[in-house]
Amino acid sequence: MAASRALRIIVRGDRVAPDALANEEGDEKMTNEELRKNVADELFWDPKIDSSSIAVGTDGSGTVTLRGTVGSFREKRAAKKAAERVYGVTSVENELNVKLMTDDARSDADVRGDVLQALMLDTLVPNTIDAKVNDGEVALEGTAEFKFQRDEAIDVAGNIRGVINVWDEIAIVGPPPAAGDVKDAITKAFDRSAKLDSDALTVESSNGTVTVKGTVQSWAEHDEAIDAAWAAPGVRNVHDRIAVLY
Repeated sequence: MAASRALRIIVRGDRVAPDALANEEGDEKMTNEELRKNVADELFWDPKIDSSSIAVGTDGSGTVTLRGTVGSFREKRAAKKAAERVYGVTSVENELNVKLMTDDARSDADVRGDVLQALMLDTLVPNTIDAKVNDGEVALEGTAEFKFQRDEAIDVAGNIRGVINVWDEIAIVGPPPAAGDVKDAITKAFDRSAKLDSDALTVESSNGTVTVKGTVQSWAEHDEAIDAAWAAPGVRNVHDRIAVLY
C-alpha cells in the first residue's frame, strides 16, 4: 500500500477523525462529497439492495449515515455492510426504516411461529433462546455459550418475512477462564491466521472481558481479529480498540 494512502482511523471505541482521506489517485484528497458518492455507488451496485429510497450522509470524519426506507430487515443489514466496504468509511449509522410491502405484512403470531421454527431447525442455535414479537419487531431472549450462536440466532430471525427489526437480549454465559489462558489462546489464534499480523495486535483479558488493541489494514482483518477474540471459551464481552490503516 502506498505511503501516501496511509491513514490511521479508529473504527471502534474512541474514534480519531482523519485529517483527510486520500483517494485512489494518492496525491489528491478525497472530499466529503466523493466519499458520499462512493457509498451511494456501492449501495446501487449491490443487487441485494434497492437503493432508490436510501439517502447517504457524511460528516467529514468518515462517519456515514444511512437514512430512508428499505423493504426488509435483511436489506437494512445488507446496506450497512455495503457501506462498510467502502474505502474511507470509519463507521456507519444505520437509520434506515423497514417498510414492508403489503404482501409481506403478517401477524405477530405468524412471525413468531416462523422465527421459532427457524431457530429450532438451525443446529448452531441453542434451545435456550426464545423469541417474542411485537408489531414485527423480534426480541431474542435467553442464553448462549458463544457469540457465534447469538449471531446465528439474530441472522436467522432477521431473514423471516415480516420482521422489521431484531433486538438482541441474549446473554453470553459460562464460567470465565483464567485471564492468562484467554490471552494466550487468542494470541495463538492471531498467529495462526493468514489474514492477520499478530505483532500489530495486543490482547488484555479480565473476568471474561477481552480488549483487543492495535492496527489492521482492512475491515476484513478487523472482523477476523474480533471473531478470534470472541471464539475463546468463556469470553462474555469484547472491547474493540482496533484501528484500520487506510
